[in-house]
Amino acid sequence: MPHVLTSRLRRRVWIAALAVAGVAASAVTANAMFFTPPVQPLASPTSTTTAVTTSPQAAGTTTQAGTPTQTAETTKAAVVAPVKPQEPIPPNAVRVAEFVAECPFTHRLPDDPIVLPNLPGASHMHSFFGNDSTNGNSDVTSLSKAASTCNPKVDLSSYWVPTLLVDGQPVEPTGTTFYYLGEGVRDDVTARIQPLPYGLRIVAGNAKATAPDNTTMSRWSCLHAGHVGASKDFVNCPAGTMIESYLDFPQCWNGKDLDSADHKSHMSYPVAGDCPATHPVPVPKLRQVLRYPASGDPARFKLSSGPGFTMHGDFFNVWPEAEMAQRVRDCINRIVKCGPDGRP
Repeated sequence: MPHVLTSRLRRRVWIAALAVAGVAASAVTANAMFFTPPVQPLASPTSTTTAVTTSPQAAGTTTQAGTPTQTAETTKAAVVAPVKPQEPIPPNAVRVAEFVAECPFTHRLPDDPIVLPNLPGASHMHSFFGNDSTNGNSDVTSLSKAASTCNPKVDLSSYWVPTLLVDGQPVEPTGTTFYYLGEGVRDDVTARIQPLPYGLRIVAGNAKATAPDNTTMSRWSCLHAGHVGASKDFVNCPAGTMIESYLDFPQCWNGKDLDSADHKSHMSYPVAGDCPATHPVPVPKLRQVLRYPASGDPARFKLSSGPGFTMHGDFFNVWPEAEMAQRVRDCINRIVKCGPDGRP
């Protein structure tokens, strides 16, 4: 009996020892499972780069994420607004390459930020249209932050001319239309007309002309009295009509300069229906049409720059680039007449 008890006691002790060992092993396993130090990761882009990484599908590229600069460029490309799809030409569309801006009179100042920049008060009196902030200190930045009287409002461009005086008193036009045209060149040239570059400055006509000559780009005529005929100087319009001024700006650009010393040499008029090699880029022709509530004896009329043949126009382009590009594509290149909204 004692021998049997001893054997049983030994067996129980052995079992207990094994149980203790098992518990210890389990504890070690659990510790390894939950507290093993993490493996050090491989080198990777900074957290900033990771935060702005754009998928290749969204970015339109198969290039993997790279430097922060590349990633920022990719993100920017991904969020650029898509170009508006081109609408089909309506069956009743007028096939004339044209879009317009109606830009009423805003104010008068003896300023000219193109010819006499940063010299307020140094010019003859000008009447301004469109951008309501234009003065002697204006530049593309200041103009882009202002408001406009134009229809469409997105046209922040500034247009100005010498003020018309009737019996010595200023008279402002009540009709102020600025046409952007594809005429004056062959159809194949019209098809490749490009948008007027943002910030472009142009002067058309000759404020210092001493007689009507080939530098006189404007024409005077009578609204609803076509029988009077057009002239480079003032005309005698019948009572009940209005005297009007037409002025065409050049439509060929040298492709590099937004201005020039004489404010004309970077532009050219077309030759034989095409742009000359010196100015190879065709752009829309700006036609300025102003209708004044005045008629009768032209001896009563004078411009702040002198006789009627000194009529000239200044244009400072501040059309948003996307708006200009859409109108050139949909109206000019396709030879479709569009309204102020840029649609047929």
